[in-house]
Amino acid sequence: MVTEEQLYSDIPPTKLRNKEEKFKPAKTSKFWLWVASMFFFNMLQNRFYAFRYEGDENYFESEKDVPTILFAPHCNWWDGIVFYNITHRIFHKEIRLMVEELNRFPLLRRGGAYSVNKKSPQSAMKALQYSVDVVGDLRNMLCIFPQGIIRPPHYRPFEFQTGLTYIAQNAVKRYGKINLIPVAINYCFLRDNRPEVLVKFGKRIELNEAKIYRKEYTHFLERALTEVCDMQDYEISHGEISNYKILFKQHLKWYRRIEQRLKSIDLPPVSGV
Repeated sequence: MVTEEQLYSDIPPTKLRNKEEKFKPAKTSKFWLWVASMFFFNMLQNRFYAFRYEGDENYFESEKDVPTILFAPHCNWWDGIVFYNITHRIFHKEIRLMVEELNRFPLLRRGGAYSVNKKSPQSAMKALQYSVDVVGDLRNMLCIFPQGIIRPPHYRPFEFQTGLTYIAQNAVKRYGKINLIPVAINYCFLRDNRPEVLVKFGKRIELNEAKIYRKEYTHFLERALTEVCDMQDYEISHGEISNYKILFKQHLKWYRRIEQRLKSIDLPPVSGV
């Protein structure tokens, strides 16, 4: 009998492994960013029929000298790949992404990932402090999964750790202002035989006051992400995606083209007896 693996755990991987891992910052270069950009884009194209997105004006209409943090739920392996393509191909920035157990995937540092070890609060604090440092470099865009752990798709309620608020609060102290944008990401089948990626950027949240209560502000950000995710779920369930822009869309496979051709044939009316 095959034993089904446990898909989700409430315990972060670094705590489960209980292994000391040194903090490792991102280590990018033009060559490796080019490699990562091509590789991660091809990965999406090979697996998905289309990549659609909506609400990018919430970033482009903001002040250009203000750092931005994107935050989204984390439900599967593709989320980091999607975030990479969002930052590089839509916003034309370098990604900075916190990755647990980066020591097992060291090449991700070349694309903009940096490590976080949740074995102890002291270890995790190194990643949070580094996040405050890198978000101030406007060539970067910081992307955060504030739940701190992978949850099932459409999991509710969102329960954030306070790391995102810590980063935002300390970024305001250092840079004067920070923008936070909630991001909904869905992977679903529409009319094609392959799934699509749908990304919706929520309303921009501007924070310019460092004197906030961390837990209360964390709950506020939870509600903001819930709102944009629920809105996207409604749009998908009602087929309202005409406002979405297209990052890429595949050509129909040969059998789908035959299907479309057959649908266009006018069949003669059936005569009655």
